[in-house]
Amino acid sequence: MSTTANTEAATPSRLGTWFNHHLHSVVFSLGRALRKPWATALTVAVMALALALPLGLSIALDNLKHFAGSVQQSRDINLFLKPELDAVAAQAVVTALRARADVAEVVVRTPDEGLAELRQSAGLGEAIDALGENPLPTLLIVTPADGNDAALAKSLEALPQADLVQHDALWRQRLDGWLAFGTRLVQVLSVLLGLGALLVVGNTVRLDIQARREEIGVLQLLGASDGFIRRPFVYLGAWYGLGAGALALGLIGICGLALRPPLATLSQSYGSPFVLHGLDLLHSSMVLVATTILGWLGAWLVTGHFLRQTRPTET
Repeated sequence: MSTTANTEAATPSRLGTWFNHHLHSVVFSLGRALRKPWATALTVAVMALALALPLGLSIALDNLKHFAGSVQQSRDINLFLKPELDAVAAQAVVTALRARADVAEVVVRTPDEGLAELRQSAGLGEAIDALGENPLPTLLIVTPADGNDAALAKSLEALPQADLVQHDALWRQRLDGWLAFGTRLVQVLSVLLGLGALLVVGNTVRLDIQARREEIGVLQLLGASDGFIRRPFVYLGAWYGLGAGALALGLIGICGLALRPPLATLSQSYGSPFVLHGLDLLHSSMVLVATTILGWLGAWLVTGHFLRQTRPTET
């Protein structure tokens, strides 16, 4: 009884054996990659460049959305009331608009507030003082509650208290169109260049498989499973993907550092506090996970194809 217990304790469990082999495959695949530094660096660099392009375009598109303003802001309608309306009449218009179902919000900008903003932003203090009286009307900034902005703008134009209605619908539609096109362009490039990175990993792993063809043949004759044989190559592809993702993030960071100073100078000349934003820690981690999975998948596909062709058949 004691001998049987000792034998079971000395025999590793299947789960422990499986874990040890995975750990050995991870270390072994990393060692093979490091033993060929130039080939590994070339593979990782090609993959990183292919991945950095759509990633950089995605970041640029996201910054463009922040720079141009949100879509909600571009939907605002400016309603200038007639100059002869006093504060009480203007407040009555505001109350009526806020009660409408197609209006989400109404912001009131009084003539005094508009004049103070003009004085501060345009630097026309002396010219404004020379006017004597305030020529600006009351401005109502109306935010539509739904997507039918044009209908709301037409109804506001029909108000007897309205003097001028400004609605940049055409500019908003063009902006939305360009942003949608940019988003689709990033998606298409991501798919195409992702497939390119997949092929790079697959070809690199295929060369490594060819170099170990005889070893793989012996393992197959000894009855090793496809998963056992495939495992080191799959982890090798994962290492390639992880390295390419890290290098791509590094390239994006360097480009961001190079572009940030001139962009800050340009935005300051327009009086804008815009700052170029990159990827945060969460999104950077997601990129690393995605590129690792991409490398793993490329190696898995190539290794599986090779094993199906070389699997011994019973005679």
